[in-house]
Parts: sequence; structure tokens; C-alpha cells
Amino acid sequence: MHTRDFNWTLIRSFLAALEHGSLMGAARALGVHQPTVGRHIDELEAQLGVSLFERTGRGLLPSPHALRLAEPARAMATAADQLSRQASGSQAQERGSVRISATQPVACVLLPPLLARMREALPHIQVELVVNNAVSNLLKREADIALRMVRPDQGSLVSKRVGQVTLGTYAHRDYLRRRGTPRTPADLLAHDIVGEDRQDAIRRASAAQGLPLAPEAFALRTDDLMAYLAAVEAGMGLGFLAHYVARRHPDLVAVLPQLPLPALPVWLVVHREIRSNPRIRTTWDFLSAALPPALA
Repeated sequence: MHTRDFNWTLIRSFLAALEHGSLMGAARALGVHQPTVGRHIDELEAQLGVSLFERTGRGLLPSPHALRLAEPARAMATAADQLSRQASGSQAQERGSVRISATQPVACVLLPPLLARMREALPHIQVELVVNNAVSNLLKREADIALRMVRPDQGSLVSKRVGQVTLGTYAHRDYLRRRGTPRTPADLLAHDIVGEDRQDAIRRASAAQGLPLAPEAFALRTDDLMAYLAAVEAGMGLGFLAHYVARRHPDLVAVLPQLPLPALPVWLVVHREIRSNPRIRTTWDFLSAALPPALA
């Protein structure tokens, strides 16, 4: 029997037949139909080129070949049982919750489809999702895994860059019908803009392009990122959104593709001491694979 032809099911049926002395007894022990066991015995005999049992009116009589095969077959069964127990133990260690921290758009838009897929693949892991635009402190164990836009510099944290968030200028198609479509960056000065409140990244970036925005240019200012998206989607003005967010809203139209907007790197971060925890490691591995295409 060639290694590539090995079928553990045949050995299980052989051992059951050897132990119970009949096809019926073996089938009952394995929870299968009697013809299935008979077919397995025939297949194993054909692969080995020997006769394993003599069929008699009283049941199955093992041949010398069967008796010689019994010891290595039982050793295989023992090894298979150990492998199954170890696998079950590893899965038991993976059971439990993993706390993930992310900003609002990441937590509300990017992650849910990925976490739904993870739930199907890893149903024994529950997710606690911390939605916060502030940086969760992994050193204080406020989260097990975090998605950040800034690479941490603490030596006790392990980080992996999983992609980048690219930004664009967007407006609702109804807004563009009312106000027209800007063609050049200078056209921003004639439009309403959804801006930040206490943050000033938009104003600083605009000023660096030689386009200082007066306070009255902002139709609405908010530092809540989901409120920001809602305002743009309601047609209040032009906004600067991540492409992965905007593409889920078909009524948002990209404008000013020539306007330079910096990309934001995305880092997956975990505390070094807990990275070896089976369920955290499994979650880390899943997100490491799922995030790059989602961010592309």
C-alpha cells in the first residue's frame, strides 16, 4: 500500500472487525452500515494483496496476516487518539474573548464584514470591540489587539503594518447638482466644507496648499468621524473621507482627484506578552491576512 493511498478509515474498520469478530458488530461500534465495513475490509485486502479475514457462519476469522497487522494498526489508533486530544486541547485554549480597539470608521465600516467572516471561521472566539478614536493603552491592557494609524514605539508592543488608508474628496450627488462640481483645488473656496472641530488637520493642509479656509467655509465642524460621514452623506458639503468608507455609499461622488491627501498607515498592534495566547494569536493571524485586501 503506497503512502499516498493511505486511508485511515480502512484501518478503523479493520480494527473494529478484529475486535468484534463480525461485520455487524464492527458496523454497530463505528456507527456505520454493515456493507460499508465490508467494503473497507475488501479495499484494504486489495491494497495489501493479502486476505485478512475468513468469512464463516459464526463471523470473521482473522488470518495470520491480520494478526501481524493488528499491533501496528493499534499503535496507529493510539497515535490518532493522542492527536485528536491535543487538537481538542488547543481548540479549548483558543476559546474565549478577544478585545479589539479601533477608531470609529475602522470599527463601524471596515471591521464588521471581516469579523463576520472570522465568526464563521472561528466560532469559538468572541470579540469585544472597543470603539474609540483615542489610542487604547495596550500596556494597561485596555485592549488585546489594536488597529492604529501611528506605529507604537514601546518595545513591549509588537506591530505589523497591514496597509494604509487612502483619502479622497467626496460630496453627495445632490450637493453637486445644487452647487456644481469643483474642478480645481481653488474651487474649494467657493464651496461648503464639512470640517473638524477641535482638530485642525484640514485647515492646516489647506493652508499649506495656499488655500486658507475662513471659518464661514465650514458648513459643519465635528471631530466625531461617523457624524462627519453622515454630514457629507446628507449633502452638507465637501468632505475628506477614506476610500474604503466612501465606496460603501453609492451616492457619494469623488471629486478633485488631483488634490494631494496623505495616506495613513494602518498598524496591527498587540502586547508582546500576550501575543502567544492561542486565541489572540489566532485572531491576530486572521486579521493580518484579512486587512490588507480590505484596505487595498
